[in-house]
Amino acid sequence: MNLRMRTSTDKLKTIPTRLYILNIFSSKNIRMEQNNSFSKKHENILTSQEFRLKFSNSIGVDWRTLGRWLNIKDNCLDMVDQDNAKTDAKAYSMLTKWIEINNNPTFEELKTALKSMERIDLIKKMDQIAYSLNPPDIASRVYAEKGISEICTALKNYFLVNYKKINEIQPPLRALASVDLIHNFIDLCIVDAVNVQMDSVFNVERKEFFEKQMSYTPIPYSKIFMKEKSLILISGIAGIGKTWLLRKCLLDWSNNLIWKNVELVFYFECRRLNQHQNVPNVNELLNIFFNDIINGFNISNHTVLFIVDGLDEFKYLNELINPSLTCNYPIVNALAEIQKYKHIVAGRVYAIDQYQSISAEHTDKSTIQVMGFNENGINSYVENNVKEEIKELVKATLKESPIAKAMASVPFYLSSMCKIISDSKKVYTNSFLTMTDLYANIFLYFLQKHIIKNNKLIYEIMEDNFNKKYILNICKIAYELFVENKVVFSKEEIRTFISDFDQNDGNLFGFIEKIETNLGCHYQFVHLTIMEFCASLYAYNCLSRKEIMANEKLKSCLSMICGLTNKSQNSLLKFLDNLNPSRFRNWFFKKRVTGCSGNIWILDRVRESHDDNLFIECFYESQSSFTNEIKSIVDKRDDKNNKFMFGKRMWWISINDGKTSYETTCENYFINHYIKSGRKLWRLEVDKNNLSDEEKKLLYQCSINVCDVYFHRPIKFEGCKPNNKIEWLTIWISRYLITKNDFEENFLPWINLCEGLRLHLHYDIDFIDDVYKWIRCSNIKKLLINYRGKYFHHLDELKNFITPKNV
Repeated sequence: MNLRMRTSTDKLKTIPTRLYILNIFSSKNIRMEQNNSFSKKHENILTSQEFRLKFSNSIGVDWRTLGRWLNIKDNCLDMVDQDNAKTDAKAYSMLTKWIEINNNPTFEELKTALKSMERIDLIKKMDQIAYSLNPPDIASRVYAEKGISEICTALKNYFLVNYKKINEIQPPLRALASVDLIHNFIDLCIVDAVNVQMDSVFNVERKEFFEKQMSYTPIPYSKIFMKEKSLILISGIAGIGKTWLLRKCLLDWSNNLIWKNVELVFYFECRRLNQHQNVPNVNELLNIFFNDIINGFNISNHTVLFIVDGLDEFKYLNELINPSLTCNYPIVNALAEIQKYKHIVAGRVYAIDQYQSISAEHTDKSTIQVMGFNENGINSYVENNVKEEIKELVKATLKESPIAKAMASVPFYLSSMCKIISDSKKVYTNSFLTMTDLYANIFLYFLQKHIIKNNKLIYEIMEDNFNKKYILNICKIAYELFVENKVVFSKEEIRTFISDFDQNDGNLFGFIEKIETNLGCHYQFVHLTIMEFCASLYAYNCLSRKEIMANEKLKSCLSMICGLTNKSQNSLLKFLDNLNPSRFRNWFFKKRVTGCSGNIWILDRVRESHDDNLFIECFYESQSSFTNEIKSIVDKRDDKNNKFMFGKRMWWISINDGKTSYETTCENYFINHYIKSGRKLWRLEVDKNNLSDEEKKLLYQCSINVCDVYFHRPIKFEGCKPNNKIEWLTIWISRYLITKNDFEENFLPWINLCEGLRLHLHYDIDFIDDVYKWIRCSNIKKLLINYRGKYFHHLDELKNFITPKNV
C-alpha cells in the first residue's frame, strides 16, 4: 500500500497541531539562542592553526570542491595544488586562503558550503573539533539533558498530526482518499513467520501468500506490539498493509498505548533514504528528517526505537546485507548503525529473508508476516470506506466473483476494486472473472482517472495511437526492470531501452514516480502490481512465443500472458491487444505454420514441463475451451512420471486446507471442460473437513466421472453426493474417531457407488457390525479393511472377526 502524508492547511485547525507548533517554536527559540551563542563563541576559532590542521585531515580529496563552494577562484586553487604535495596540506592551505581573502569568515559560511556538498559528516566533524577546543558552557549542557521531554512530546504531536490519516493510492490523484487510522483502523491478519518459507519476487510471492493465508493462526496486534522487543521483522507482499500497520504503531505510541518505556521513535522510508546516499550516520539522518524537532540532540543516552519501512526499495540492500562488500555509499553505514538500537524493519518477503542473515545476534526478536484482511476485516473496510449507496454492489461483487473474493484480503486490490465498482455503479462479476481481468481493470482505471484525466471512456482512450505508444513505453520499462528484479532505477537505465526518454520523460509519470534529489532523479513504479502487469503486457505484445518461454523470469507471468489472449467482448482486455503496430501480432494468437495460436503453444510447452497447476491456471486465465488442439495437449502421455491411462494423460485433483480459492476456481473451470469432453478423471483426493461452495462444486464435478476417490479425514459434505460409479474408494480415517451417524450420512453414499473399497478405521469405533452390513448390501467387488491392527480382504474374514464379540 503506497501512502502519502497530508500537507493541507486544515491540519492547523487541530489542537494537537497547535501544541506541536508551539512546542517546536519554543524548543527552536531555545536552540537558536544556544546555537547562536555557540557559533559566536567559535567564530575566532577559524583562525586557530590547531583547528585548521585537525579539520584539514578530515576534508581529504574534497578540498578543491569545498574551495569552490567557498568562492575561491580556480587559479588560486591551482596554485594551492602546485605548492603542496599532500592532500591535508592542500586542504590547510585552501582554508588559510579563504580566511585571508574574507574580512569576516564565519562558521555558518563554512557549514553552508559543506551542506551544498552534502557533506553533513564534515559539519559534524567541524563541530566536534570546535567543541574539543572550546567546550560550551554549563547552561548549554544542562539544556541537552532537559530537552528529552520536550522532544518526546514534539515527536508524538508530529506523528499524530501527519500520520493520523493515511492515503491509500499514491500519485497522481485529484482528491486523495484518506483513512482515519485512529478511528477506522482495520485489524490485519498477522502471523508468526519464523517457519514461513521465504518467497522470491513478484508473482510467486503472491501465489505463496494465498497458500500461507489458509494455514496460519493469526497473532493479536497487542501481543506483538505491547512487548518491547529489540528487533521486529515484518514481511508481506506488495500492498498487503505493512505501512498501514507501522503508521498505526506510530499513532499508538504517540497516544501512550504501546512502547511506554521508549522515549523516542523515529520512522524512515527507504524510498526517501535513497535520496541521501552520502549521509554517513544515524545522527545526520535525524538532522535531515527530524531537524526541526531534535536539532542535533544527542540520543545516545536515551531509549530509542527506529522504524525502517520498505526495505525492498532500498537501493543498496545488497551492500547492507553483505558487510564484507566494498561500499561507496555512506547511507549503508547509517542503516547498519540502526542495528545497535531497538528497531523494526518492514519489507517484502524476500528482502526480510535476506536481512535476517545480519540480525542473527538478536535473540530477543519477533519475525511476523502480514497476511492482509480476514473476512471480518474486508467487511469492516467496506463499511467504513465505501459510500452507502455503493456498499451492496461491492458486497455482491465480492460474493459472486471468485477472483474478487480471493484478492480482497490484499488492501491494495480491495481499495482498487471498491473505486472501480463505485465509479461504474454495477456488479463487476464478469470484469473480475480472471486475475488478468482484475489487473487490466486496475491498470486501465489508473490510466483513465489518474493519467489521462478527462471524461473519455476506455474505448475512446484506446483508439488514440499516442496513448497506445505511451502504454507500450511504460510496459517496456516495466519488462526490462522486471526481468532484472529491479524496483528502483535511474534515468540512465531507462535511456538504455527508451531512446527518446529525455524528450518525453514528463509523459511517463503517473505509473512511474519520479524522486528528485540533489544528486539527480530516481524512478520507481507507484505499485509493483502495476509493474508486473505491464511486464506481462509487453511480453505479450512484443516478444515471440519462444522468447517468452526461454526467459525463466517470465515463468511467473505465463498465466497472465495467456490471459491477455482472451478477447471476450465483455472484457477490457480486448483494448490491450496489438499495442505494437510495427510488429503485427497475428503470429501470436492466430494459426500459422505451427498449427496453433500463442496461448495453445504456451499451454503445450507448460504441459511438457509437467507443471499441471500452471497449465490449469493458464487454461483458466485464457478462458480456453476444449478444442481439438487442447484435447491433444491434455491427453499427452506423461512418460516421465508414468501417469497415463488408456494411452492418455492421467489427471488428478486435490482438495485440501493448503489450496487457495483462486486455485479452486481455476480447477473448477478446467474440470468442467474436461468432464464434459467425455474424459475420466484419474483421482480425486479430499483432505479437508469443511468445504466452501467452490470446493463443493469441484467435488461434484469430479465425482461425475472419476476412477479413484481418496478421503483422508472425516468430512461434512452437506448434501454433496456422488452420481456415478467409482472404481476405487479409499477412506483413510484411522486417526479420527467418528460416530456411526456421521459415517453413514457422509461416506455411505460413496460406498454404495464404488466397486473397490479401502477402509482404514479408528481403533475405538463401535459400529464395525454396521460397516459389515453396509458393505454386504453394496456392490463392492474388491475390499481391504484395516481395523484394530488387522487387515480384512473379504467380508467373511470381517464376519469371523466380529462374530465372537456377539456370542
